[in-house]
Amino acid sequence: MRLYLAGGAVRDMLLGRPAADRDFVYFGEEAELLHRFPDAKRAGKSFSIFIHRGMEFAPPRGATIHEDLLRRDLTVNALAMDEDGRLYLHPRAAEDLANRVLRPASNSSFTDDPLRVFRGPRFLAKHPDFSAHPELVSAMRQAAEEGLLDGLDAERVGAEVIKTLSAPRPGNFLRLLAKAHCLEPWFPELAGTDAIPAGPLPFHDESVLEHTAQCMDRAAALCHSFPQAEVPTAVWMSLCHDLGKASTDPEIWPKHYGHEGRGEESAAVLADRLRLSNRLRKAGTVASAKHMTMARYASLRPGTRVDMLDALRRDRLVEEMLVTAAADGDIPPDAALFTAVRQDLARMLAVHLPPEDQGKGPESGEKLRSLRCQALAESDSSL
Repeated sequence: MRLYLAGGAVRDMLLGRPAADRDFVYFGEEAELLHRFPDAKRAGKSFSIFIHRGMEFAPPRGATIHEDLLRRDLTVNALAMDEDGRLYLHPRAAEDLANRVLRPASNSSFTDDPLRVFRGPRFLAKHPDFSAHPELVSAMRQAAEEGLLDGLDAERVGAEVIKTLSAPRPGNFLRLLAKAHCLEPWFPELAGTDAIPAGPLPFHDESVLEHTAQCMDRAAALCHSFPQAEVPTAVWMSLCHDLGKASTDPEIWPKHYGHEGRGEESAAVLADRLRLSNRLRKAGTVASAKHMTMARYASLRPGTRVDMLDALRRDRLVEEMLVTAAADGDIPPDAALFTAVRQDLARMLAVHLPPEDQGKGPESGEKLRSLRCQALAESDSSL
């Protein structure tokens, strides 16, 4: 049996970067592989793929390692190294690695597996120092035009999205999909938003799509200043917060009255289509419904603040909502807005019902809300 370390691990090694995944190609029988790695577990349905201690072992996509490399997704991933340390590269891999260019490994790369249309954008999100070669954009566009994206499994597309949400520049995912006309059928809520103004000057001078991508990028960066926030959740909220602007009547552009409510439904539909978790589904709808309210936080009445913070706390989305607001308004993480939110939340949680008001169902809940509103109002009057 012959083993080759393949794909991203070899690429990252050549780039001087730590390798996150170690994937192998094995030439030989399954019995040989299992004899060498008795604890390996089968995974996958269409291929004889095995997992052993976090490493993946897959059969080759061809009779030789050279054929296997030609059948991979991108030239910069079409690399392998045998157990003696010898390198095997796609004919254009070295050139494209040196130039930081993403190019399909062959003319059939995306017809062999149309899911690769989403892997190129995900790669750009993870490695923003690379750029998309025109051949990549053309191949993606052709796959979409031929309807190859229609039959993909929702879970596979959703998995690519989940991985993108943890990348340093997740906005690149949307940018490349839009450039290649690949937002449909999986992201129809964003299709055409590159031609819709995000809002009036001086608040916006970009399209809805570019504003969304910028917010995703800022959210990913801001999470370092909001360590309690879940990065994928915060980035997903930034993706969803302005979805309602896609359905604004063009007659009132660049304004988008009522986009919060329209976007709430769009965020739920998008999450359902991608088979995302209930948490992400909820987070997307909350981001759309509440991002404008959070931006006006300082002017809200105590009751409105109590209701919003209590709902965010129950959904475990307080920090993620702060990240979304910061990303949307390009607000620094140490802004007074976020200090006020945290202080109000602490004041609310410090309020407790007296024993005689406890255990009375909705009446107790209303009494607790009233006491919390009073605590926030007293704090306001002392300022």
